[in-house]
Amino acid sequence: MATSNDLKNGLVLNLDGQLWTVVEFQHVKPGKGGAFVRSKLKNILSGKVVDKTFNAGVKVEIEQVDKRDMQYLYRDGDDWVFMDSTNFEQYQITDAVVGDSSKYLLENQTANVSVHNGSAIVVELPPNVELMITYTEPGVQGDRSTGGSKPATLETGAIIQVPLFIENDTKIKVDTRDGSYLGRVND
Repeated sequence: MATSNDLKNGLVLNLDGQLWTVVEFQHVKPGKGGAFVRSKLKNILSGKVVDKTFNAGVKVEIEQVDKRDMQYLYRDGDDWVFMDSTNFEQYQITDAVVGDSSKYLLENQTANVSVHNGSAIVVELPPNVELMITYTEPGVQGDRSTGGSKPATLETGAIIQVPLFIENDTKIKVDTRDGSYLGRVND
């Protein structure tokens, strides 16, 4: 147990049986009345973000979550098999836990996996990844880099919007947080 004064970014709290991570916090000491902590919390399982205010000194339950670098090995039915890079232990992680990360996940790619009580609860990819475009419509004469965009299918099967000048078999950098095109990769 800790108090609301001990809150830090990235800390995992157990509130009403659900796990929440602290996205941001601010200690507030108004001129009148008691101090309090204004925080923004993100539900680990659903991704829902809420604002919550704690009175100063209120007890909060902190959960121990172990973040490990794991390598994605292969798909096994509805599960994704990851290997812990330190002890080579393998984890089978469900589709629900992998979530949107599956759109940008290639075999042998490293991801940061949060483990709580022996089971994986969150899979986080690096902020951006390099992926190959397998199919996109050809550009037309006059297409420019500042012009519109078109859909492109990545080697993982995900479809994102790319500039009109991008062609098939082009390696690009993709933002894993929102699926946006960041640029071409020069080999």
